Amino acid sequence: MTMHVNGLTCEYRENPLGIDILRPRLSWKLASTQRGARQTAYQILAAESEEALQAGTGLLWDSGKVESDQSVHVPYAGPELESGQRVYWQVRAWDEVGESTAYSQAGWWEMGLLQPSDWQAKWIGARLVGGKYTTIPAPCLRKEIEIDKPVAQARLYVTALGVYEVYLNGERIGEDVFAPGWTEYAKRVQYQVYDVTKLLAMGSNAWGAILGDGWYCGHVSWLTRQQYGDRPKFYAQLAVTHADGSEETFLTDRTWKYSFGPILESDMLMGESYDARLEMDGWNTAGFVDADWHPVQVFKQPELALVATNGPTVRRIETLEPVAEPVKVELRRETRWLFDFGQNMVGRVCMQVEGEAGTTLTLRHGEILDDDGRIYLENLRSAKATDRYTLRGDGPEVYEPHFTFHGFRYVEVEGYPGTPPRDLLTGVVLHSDIPPIGKFECSEPLLDQLQHNIRWGQKGNFLEVPTDCPQRDERVGWTGDAQVFIRTAVFNMQVGGFFTKWQQDLADAQSENGSIPITAPLPEKRNGDGGPAWADAEVICPWTIYQCYGDKRLLEKYYDSMVAYMDFLVTTSKDLIRCHPDLEDIWHGFGDWLSINAETPKDLIGTAFYAYSAQLMANIAEVLGKTEDAQKYAQLREDIKQAFIARFVSADGVVAGETQTGYILALYFDLLPEELRPKAIAVLVADIEGRDMHLSTGFVGTPYLLHTLSENGRLDVAYDLLMQKNWPSWLYPVTQGATTIWERWDGWTEDKGFQDARMNSFNHYAYGSVGHWLYSVVAGIEIDPSQPGYKHAILRPQPGGGLSHVKASLESPYGCIESAWENPGDDFQWTVNVPPNTTATVYVPAPEGVQIQERGKPVGEIAGVEYIGHEDGAAVYCLPAGRYTFTYAYPA
Repeated sequence: MTMHVNGLTCEYRENPLGIDILRPRLSWKLASTQRGARQTAYQILAAESEEALQAGTGLLWDSGKVESDQSVHVPYAGPELESGQRVYWQVRAWDEVGESTAYSQAGWWEMGLLQPSDWQAKWIGARLVGGKYTTIPAPCLRKEIEIDKPVAQARLYVTALGVYEVYLNGERIGEDVFAPGWTEYAKRVQYQVYDVTKLLAMGSNAWGAILGDGWYCGHVSWLTRQQYGDRPKFYAQLAVTHADGSEETFLTDRTWKYSFGPILESDMLMGESYDARLEMDGWNTAGFVDADWHPVQVFKQPELALVATNGPTVRRIETLEPVAEPVKVELRRETRWLFDFGQNMVGRVCMQVEGEAGTTLTLRHGEILDDDGRIYLENLRSAKATDRYTLRGDGPEVYEPHFTFHGFRYVEVEGYPGTPPRDLLTGVVLHSDIPPIGKFECSEPLLDQLQHNIRWGQKGNFLEVPTDCPQRDERVGWTGDAQVFIRTAVFNMQVGGFFTKWQQDLADAQSENGSIPITAPLPEKRNGDGGPAWADAEVICPWTIYQCYGDKRLLEKYYDSMVAYMDFLVTTSKDLIRCHPDLEDIWHGFGDWLSINAETPKDLIGTAFYAYSAQLMANIAEVLGKTEDAQKYAQLREDIKQAFIARFVSADGVVAGETQTGYILALYFDLLPEELRPKAIAVLVADIEGRDMHLSTGFVGTPYLLHTLSENGRLDVAYDLLMQKNWPSWLYPVTQGATTIWERWDGWTEDKGFQDARMNSFNHYAYGSVGHWLYSVVAGIEIDPSQPGYKHAILRPQPGGGLSHVKASLESPYGCIESAWENPGDDFQWTVNVPPNTTATVYVPAPEGVQIQERGKPVGEIAGVEYIGHEDGAAVYCLPAGRYTFTYAYPA
């Protein structure tokens, strides 16, 4: 038997601790070198102990042999699960010839607290309160508890309004950063669960926490502090099961004490100030004397839902070292030192320093240098992005901020006595724990750097929510930015759980009238419509996750929310025109944000996205078996198309506004009569040529630009735009040393310098949406919409742009898909990998009549390979799972 089962996950995660999904979905992968390997049946066993699972007795659930090829998102179908219950599971599969694999290694999941009555704790915190512009030191909370019997199991259930770090007997618990994360706090807050069994001892045990303002009461967006609440609050309970089977629970309550320690101020945007002289040695260990600490304040139970953390948390992902010795910056009154990490990153620095007590080091963070070689800070707006550390003075000291993060490549250090060593600072990269799953590389170094920049832009802005930028006073979950980039995001990293969590944020931020705001969560106390392309994230994002991960439950859960949004569009449009100029009391949107000398009518953009969302809703309703809804939305989409044509398209094919984005939306969303499509693509190309082969698109048009060209016979123009090195273009920032994607095409230019500092991020992933085209067209890896989650893949590379080789891979829900081609126009070679339990349609780019071989044999002689025909310059085959290398020689 050559097949085996591995890669077990539950709800996108490996062995999740503390979930509240009552019917968790289980997934696995198959490993086999056999061509045509596929699953024909499976069997899942589940038990409450690994021993019972291995013995096969006392099982919680035995699925029996299920005749099915499903290996992704298989729902648990055993008895109803209870709070705190751990379930071990394993699976075996039957292959294409009916042979069974061995059972997989065991995986597990553990439930969180499922009933409101499970929670007995009280919300506690400090009595001191800051203001709209002033903060208070980070409070330290503690309590000692007595354990008088051996412990068999201990679970810590913990959350906060604000952010927290929690300790037991001096040990920091968990690896999560900025827990419990950012949600719409008026409606829900996440809690975390930690296994602390090994940290408890007989006798006295100390339980402690440090609270930070976080998103809850610190500065958020361009607003003042305290948008959600006035101070951080802590809530936790420790459930202990003893060896004799007895149980006891320890709670946050009025018996806790608090004091203020070395963190004098800590804010996500402004930074952190830390005075090591105020450290309280042993404050979180047993026996510490807390006689001068204060009783905590107990707060009223807020009206919100406590929910498990079912998505990825923010973690320390990697570290970066400075790429050169620090540079001395001489000012009139002081000397500063500039450290360069060589990469625009998001996180903070860890500092190792030694010096006299009372010495204060100031660390300022910035993305780029000005023309004088100084750190450029103007584009941070009101965000100070500054950390301060005052030395304790008793030997080597290590400091890393607790409750802040910055977007930076450069750090300027002020106050260091003497010349700092290069290893004074280490960059700590923070982002949500979303593993990389995609790779793209090619023969053009500038494109490789572009892909690098796209990935780092995603890293930096996928921190708890999909933010717009990580450095200035904004850093919020902009809906438009997320939806234009999501198709690229799913290629680069595993974001299924990330966007599942954010879809709940969207639903929580939705107004009663169905509108979706500009950001989610929504810190401003206002309702409102995010406008075209922004609010449409409500439909576009879950549909994309379904397409790329096969996640039907996401569509089911939020269908009513999407329906409410579509109802809102219906009631706020006039004659099927969204953002009609006659409707003065509605938001007409941001337009084609940051386009270049091209003003696309807002009602055109609005109506195009209205039609697109209607089409996606028809698709979603069909997937969910809602036939009447599917017909309703399909008809709505057709009616909107006719209204679009009547209002925006002339009889000879001219699209109102005559902008690249206008033509792109009309073509890509299929809003033109078929006979006018050639005229539209010709006008689009003429505009590009009239700009000396440059684009003019902003956030709205850019994601679809190259797709529109390549899907309409102008692959040559698409490659010309991709390879353009003068601005506006994707490669211009690369030629200027960029290591992330810029917000603006002209964030900095040789002739004009910096753009408007009020809106000029150098880490803004929206224009990185071109990554989708790199993977799906250049490398040729694409989904089959009729078989989502890459159950059936479309592999169709379209060489061009002078590239001599391209290699890409994607770790799909079923395994690794690969596409690597070289030598177009010569002795062409293309290697593909189709993972087990999937199939693929491949388009070998070859002239008709050319003999294509697979490892020395004519393709037609390969078992299991079906020839479909020749289409648009490619020989088309259907492949079973396996690894294949196609070759042919171009005719002389």
